[in-house]
Amino acid sequence: MAKKNIFTDSFGTPYFLKRLIIFILGIVSYRRFNGFNKLIITGTENLVDLPDSNVLFVSNHQTYFADVAAMFHAFCAVNNGYLNTIKNPIYLLNPRVDFYYVAAEETMNKGILPKIFKMAGAVTVKRTWRAEGQNVNRMVDMGEVDNIMKALDNGWVATFPQGTTAAFAQGRRGTAKLVKNQRPIVIPIKINGFRRAFDKKGLRVKVTGVKPTMEFKKPLDIDYDKENANEILFKIMKAIEQTEDFNLLHTYDKELKEQKEKQTEENNS
Repeated sequence: MAKKNIFTDSFGTPYFLKRLIIFILGIVSYRRFNGFNKLIITGTENLVDLPDSNVLFVSNHQTYFADVAAMFHAFCAVNNGYLNTIKNPIYLLNPRVDFYYVAAEETMNKGILPKIFKMAGAVTVKRTWRAEGQNVNRMVDMGEVDNIMKALDNGWVATFPQGTTAAFAQGRRGTAKLVKNQRPIVIPIKINGFRRAFDKKGLRVKVTGVKPTMEFKKPLDIDYDKENANEILFKIMKAIEQTEDFNLLHTYDKELKEQKEKQTEENNS
């Protein structure tokens, strides 16, 4: 098991630097979540009694950076006793520094700002199915898996099991396998409205007056001895509301198609 100390996190990043980065990014992004748009947070009471390590947050994904920035705000607020609110940014003076998030390596290496975000706590991975806009098929880098486990051994980790900002994309079994092997406490997060409020990167406000939501749900009830990776993945995807039964537009399109087919049959009869 990797060890952190009073000066650095488990990856050797100095805590004073992480605190500074989280504070600056928090101040810069604050008005995006409590000014131009009002972030509505619910369920943070489910975070109060969590242990300091081996907690995995699984979330749907709508922008590259705004989703994670909002999580930093929420976690720092809870760390200072503020539940379901980020109205008092004084919490940024005492951030949760042992929070990490899984991010695509190619995203975090483009530009100076992503590299700064990376120092705040990114655990980068190479996508096994897509790279530089092209479909690929490559093996999982076990060193990257070890890094995620190292982060879990020493703090909280957020991951996006779909690996993309596209809605209702299929979940990746790698997340479920990690859960099966590491046996963390799994907290689902359901976000909405980020795609409408911000650009794809999550750096620019696209529309004002939006009320993005971030809901922290209760820990998943997982039988680690009996449930396999596919069953765990289904539970995760259902909890973050990314299974097809939550896709109302898909359901509407399907019903509309059936109505048109029925109408055509009646007209031909």
